[in-house]
Amino acid sequence: MQKQKLFDILEAIPFFALAAVARTLPRIPALKLGRVLGRLSQYAQPKRVKTAFDNLQRAYPDQDSTWINLQIRQNFEHLGISGIEMLRLNKFSTQQDLENNFTFEGLEHLEKIKRENSSAFLLSAHIGFWEVGSFFLPKLGIPCDFVAKTIRNPYVDRFFLQQREANGARCIDSKKGARRIIKSLANNRVVCLLLDQHISKKQAVIVDFFNRPAYATPIIPQIALKNETPIIPVFVYRNADFSYRVVIEPPQVFTGKSSPELIQSCTQQLTNTIEAAVRKHPTQWFWVHRRWRKSAENK
Repeated sequence: MQKQKLFDILEAIPFFALAAVARTLPRIPALKLGRVLGRLSQYAQPKRVKTAFDNLQRAYPDQDSTWINLQIRQNFEHLGISGIEMLRLNKFSTQQDLENNFTFEGLEHLEKIKRENSSAFLLSAHIGFWEVGSFFLPKLGIPCDFVAKTIRNPYVDRFFLQQREANGARCIDSKKGARRIIKSLANNRVVCLLLDQHISKKQAVIVDFFNRPAYATPIIPQIALKNETPIIPVFVYRNADFSYRVVIEPPQVFTGKSSPELIQSCTQQLTNTIEAAVRKHPTQWFWVHRRWRKSAENK
């Protein structure tokens, strides 16, 4: 136990050193540093580069390697910026921060939920700076819970938990999430989930994503069908000047008697929504992730 604790501390030291730099610098210089670090990290992660190249090549078969390599470079820059943004997340704290850095499209859909004091799912993905919802949703008066994975290093995990909950949002551990999700919805809170990552095939349904079969969690349709809980897609795109454009789409409501076929169809509909969002800004998605697996493609 002591050996593991020592390892965790040593592992966390460079992380907290970078966090200290990121949090000390003014915001724009810090994010520009993130862009440079992201660009440099491309050369240190050849396996990630290969994964991104393969994913983009199959997602955009009509594009040549020059286009794909440009997307990869910009994608690594984006990931570097996102990393620094996450280290500084609780630096956003005031109404002025909201007004200076965010524009909203479709805000009326969230205002309706707030006005009616009702629950909803907020559907998103690893697009743009998705984590910043833990700031602007509480600032808009929306009580919200975020489903997220815990990080193996407890010191780093505690840091990110503090960042995410600094403005009033709450986190739900994805490994123990179903019961707490249902409880949050019963308490008229909105629950924010990402639906674009690979999960174990034992827990998944197969969907078509960029014309390739992939595993996706059916948890949102499974819960939403019981109470016709609205599902509101929300995507946060980063602008060139490091401000954010928050796109809030009309609610989707699933009805009918729950069945494997209906759940798969609903999950596919949500996946289509995410694909459309990715196609708007492909360099701001997580192409370095092994989203597609051979076991799904061989089904």
